[in-house]
Amino acid sequence: MPMREQVKEQVKAARRARREEQILDTAVQLFAEHGYSDTDTQLLAEKLHVGKGTIYRYFASKRELFLAAADRVMRSLRQCVDASIEDIEEPFERIAVAIRAYLTFFAEHPEFVELLMQERAQFKDRKKPTYFEHREVNVQRWRALYQSLIVAGRIRDVPVERILNTISNLMYGTMCTNYFTGQRHSVETQARDILDIVFYGILSDSERQLRAASKVDL
Repeated sequence: MPMREQVKEQVKAARRARREEQILDTAVQLFAEHGYSDTDTQLLAEKLHVGKGTIYRYFASKRELFLAAADRVMRSLRQCVDASIEDIEEPFERIAVAIRAYLTFFAEHPEFVELLMQERAQFKDRKKPTYFEHREVNVQRWRALYQSLIVAGRIRDVPVERILNTISNLMYGTMCTNYFTGQRHSVETQARDILDIVFYGILSDSERQLRAASKVDL
């Protein structure tokens, strides 16, 4: 393909990508505000000042549009967390900063939480919601990090899946609780509480020694 044609194709692809992002951006807001059932693609078209047919050139149905919007939320979360830990090498600091970035992301965008909640309510036919599809992919790097900390003797030798599931559930639960009951505490306080309990537990040193001596199993 001649260079001139290549440039044209690149410009065209970039324009399409920008338009798709605009559609998804506006769709997230409308779905969060009106709910899936009450969001009309005509309203979306009007918000974007385009014809309704333009929407369907990018997304074949409202369902496809909604799921693409949910997917975009999770991709944005990954980008946010990645950017926050990009220059951090120390493992425990990476974990701490990632947790804060996660909680901040959803605290600043409650509409994203609403979208994820709607998906679980509206699309019960899906075997796995978007949130958990992305979690399975994103968790791989954290699995490797925790395994390396176990090998280095920096954390207890417990199944990595237990660590991953516990921390993930604490973060997800905090995100959901904040959405349904309001942000009662700052992100910094919530992140600090999660990290304190996960890193140090709730038992005193003397209680740990007592339980170890009596071989009491949790």
